[in-house]
Amino acid sequence: MTTTTERPHTAAGSDFAELGRRITRAGLLNRKPAYYALRISLVALTLAGGWAAFFVLGSSWWTLAIAVFLGIVFAQVALVTHDLAHRQVFRTSTPSARAGVIAANLLIGMSYGYWQDKHTKHHANPNHDDLDPDVTPAVLVWTQDAAAERKGAFARWLTRNQAWLFFPLTTLLSLSLRKDSIRALFNGPVKHRAREATLLSLHVIGYLAALLLVLSPLQALAFFAVHQAVFGLYLGMTFAPNHKGMPHPTGDEDFLRKQVLTSRNVRGGWLTDIALGGLNYQIEHHLFPSMPTPNLRRAQPIVQAYCREIGVSYEVTGLIDSYAIALRHLHDVGAPLRVTPAPPSR
Repeated sequence: MTTTTERPHTAAGSDFAELGRRITRAGLLNRKPAYYALRISLVALTLAGGWAAFFVLGSSWWTLAIAVFLGIVFAQVALVTHDLAHRQVFRTSTPSARAGVIAANLLIGMSYGYWQDKHTKHHANPNHDDLDPDVTPAVLVWTQDAAAERKGAFARWLTRNQAWLFFPLTTLLSLSLRKDSIRALFNGPVKHRAREATLLSLHVIGYLAALLLVLSPLQALAFFAVHQAVFGLYLGMTFAPNHKGMPHPTGDEDFLRKQVLTSRNVRGGWLTDIALGGLNYQIEHHLFPSMPTPNLRRAQPIVQAYCREIGVSYEVTGLIDSYAIALRHLHDVGAPLRVTPAPPSR
């Protein structure tokens, strides 16, 4: 893990403006249409190829291998949807939203509007205990204060052991997102409710019809379980390294420090870039959300050097280490509940 030591700073309000000027001069906010045309085409082809292989194999247990493959491809579609939501692909909101709804609702069965609202709140206040929905206490909790408030024997057991349960629980993430998507379509912040509900319904009907018409009931159940588990696990492993175990801000920080100090980059080469969809450059992504993914790698040394210049901590770690840090944080959060109360004195 590499960091740049933080020191007292002055004129904090001008820090991000100066960094923005350097990034703009380097041309790193310019669109990359050829990159996205190629990336979206490849993802679309692999998705179509996966479903084609599913139908060709027919009623066979070998379709479980296709389930694993499609779980990975669904996650790649989700990463493309993420870039669409941030207007990295198109400059304006209308084509971004139209493409995003097709990718999210129709292709992978999640509400684009629900996820975009949730993710926008996360970007505005990353790791903030009250304002970031990604650290809101739910199945997992991310602070010891939240852990102390857990009620019920099962909830407290879950929190005590959440580090060990993290990866098994992420296999349920895709189902959780679908449940929240449906709930949001009924009473959430989704703007184009009818359009999103229609496309999401088409996905669910088509998906279940394919499984039930092609596979035996037992094969269909196994395919569903494997496919959704791989999809959820991949999503969890993509987002877990980025903020977990990083400081929780008070809300008094300026924009640059709020984004940099709560984020962690993951070291790696082109394979890491593809697997994590560019989210391994989390610091640069949070500072410049509309920056196209291929430009994040080029922005990284500029941002790191600037943070060193102004004395702001900049964290970079390896992929395995990032998971270890996140799990260690979960373990530490549950520590108070693992303490056996001392017997009353006589």
